[in-house]
Amino acid sequence: MIPIDLDIDMLRCFSEVAKTGSFTKAGKAVGLTQSGVSVKIRRLEERLDTQIFNRTSKSLSLTLEGEILLDYAGRILSVHNEAVSRLTKPKASGTLRIGLIDYFLPELLPKLLSRFRKQYPNIHLEVWTDVGINLIPLFEKGELDLVVTGKDAFQGNCRVLIQEPLVWAIGQDTEISRHDVLHLVLLPPPCVFRMMATEGLEKANRKWEVRYTGSSIANIQAAVQAGMGLSILPAGALTEGLRKAPSYLELPELPMYSIVFIKDEGKSNDARDVFVSYLEAELNSLN
Repeated sequence: MIPIDLDIDMLRCFSEVAKTGSFTKAGKAVGLTQSGVSVKIRRLEERLDTQIFNRTSKSLSLTLEGEILLDYAGRILSVHNEAVSRLTKPKASGTLRIGLIDYFLPELLPKLLSRFRKQYPNIHLEVWTDVGINLIPLFEKGELDLVVTGKDAFQGNCRVLIQEPLVWAIGQDTEISRHDVLHLVLLPPPCVFRMMATEGLEKANRKWEVRYTGSSIANIQAAVQAGMGLSILPAGALTEGLRKAPSYLELPELPMYSIVFIKDEGKSNDARDVFVSYLEAELNSLN
């Protein structure tokens, strides 16, 4: 049997079409026309001898085979990008001091940092994790080169890294009645999530009380997992043992939350710029 090769460009087009639901939008992302993307997808289907999209005049969706391929495509593209990055990376070096909010992808982030260290052994990372209100003063004093934090923590110029929904989080085995006094697990003031929780529940005329005030997101996650009460977290911080609160509780709706880069654009820093590009590429491969 002749081996079937999956072309990287085809997989990249396929991944973008699946992500955007549009041949036109995918074309803009990969630098092709809509017809060019269509040709790539058709050739990919011919090579695999299977249909990967259900197409109608009004909608586009993945087939079962397309869903399977999307999982593999994400992994193939990630390894491909890592190999290209490692072999063609700029010769950046030096110490890079990074401040990260501790609810930013808590399960994935250590792996991303570890991979970065392997790809860029000449860049020495020094990483602080904390809440945004503690990281910003360090950045302003010049003690950090880069901060990744919530948009609410900084009013100056910054660039959005990702947006994710906020959720009401409870423990996996926690049961709460619609009529119970809501026990809250929160960070201390002036945490924006604390303000959202208390003000939102007040406006909804719900009874609540703060039962646990933690010093870090790890404290909050552990307390919620143990059944101490409810909290507000970014969806990406719903680690094992946590779940989204059920809809029957009729809790106030929560907004999308922007996580941003903060850096001094007036200062040249190759190591910082390499890290920013790396992190953006890794997060894009997850979408």
